Amino acid sequence: MKAEQFFAPCPRGLEPVLEQELTALGAGGLFKVDGGVHFSGALTLGYRVNLESRVASRVLWRVIKARYRSDEDIFKTALAQPWSDWFDVTQTLRVNLVATRSPLQSLDFATLRIKDAVCDSFRAKFGKRPSVDTQNPDVRIHAYLDAETVTLYLDLSGDPLFKRGWRGDTGEAPLRENLAAGIVKLSGWDGVEALLDPMCGSGTLVIEAAMIALNIAPGGRRNFGFERLKNFDRAAWDHIKAEALAREKPRVALPIYGGDLYGDELKNARANLNAAGLDGVVSFKQANVLEMPAPAASGVIVTNPPYGVRLGETDELAAFYPKLGDALKQKFAGWRAYILSADMALPKLIRLSASKRTVLFNGALECRLFEIKVVAGSARKNRP
Repeated sequence: MKAEQFFAPCPRGLEPVLEQELTALGAGGLFKVDGGVHFSGALTLGYRVNLESRVASRVLWRVIKARYRSDEDIFKTALAQPWSDWFDVTQTLRVNLVATRSPLQSLDFATLRIKDAVCDSFRAKFGKRPSVDTQNPDVRIHAYLDAETVTLYLDLSGDPLFKRGWRGDTGEAPLRENLAAGIVKLSGWDGVEALLDPMCGSGTLVIEAAMIALNIAPGGRRNFGFERLKNFDRAAWDHIKAEALAREKPRVALPIYGGDLYGDELKNARANLNAAGLDGVVSFKQANVLEMPAPAASGVIVTNPPYGVRLGETDELAAFYPKLGDALKQKFAGWRAYILSADMALPKLIRLSASKRTVLFNGALECRLFEIKVVAGSARKNRP
């Protein structure tokens, strides 16, 4: 079977986690770059990665990689591809382009030239062209330009993979699902020890943790872009889904806990848990993190506390963080805490030393995932 070439982008900082996932899924030719991993395998491997990867943002199938010096070179490369083998003239399309060190003066014009080439190839063959839909296209084409080469991809995912298909219309979560899954993976949580998010909001971290513990494929409740392509192998896809379903563990109550100060947030979290088919798996409780007792003698805290993006929050957080540090020392000795924050001074503010700092990006926002091993009392030496 022919080895196809793929690229899976992911939140920056999670490339090693994605590489481990892809290896476990049977991918070959793995090559990490900032913001994603290149890999190779059968086209059906692309199906499986869409279904089972917890941290990938998309799966892109490489159509062609060629050298270019001008917009015209890019147009000719795109025009030469057999687009009508992959989708129909009645389907809508969208072209996305990103570039690094490209010498072209206008990336918008290059994007337009690729779109024109695809449409011209259909018109030459059928006398008509597909329509463009920038909001909800049937087919997405991605282009990547570096200083010398253009790479064209067909998007096998459709909607980005962090959209698992269970989140209700409660607004966009402050933490995307694939970043949340990556944080749980980076914590080293084994699925057996207790896990707590004491500021859980809409429940993203604890829901992703539950899906990991029960081996539930994150893409099992949604559709994908590859299902709309002409070369879609329905029998292979049905087999891949059936295999994933057979590996799922029974839904039972797990030592996973979510807490939040606000009842409305917990209402959303419970609705999301139910929509994910995980009712009863996670325990939620309305509580102030500063007063919350530890649900077990030891375990893992994963949380994304509020941080001072808006100027008015800064003083409030400066008062909150030392209290958070005191609460952790008094009630969570023996636990490991993984705290995502855009505030690089967080360990100093909560007066606990971080044993590890991992750079992660929450969208465009640069953050650190601080690993703090909580010990009783102060982690600082008392001065005489």
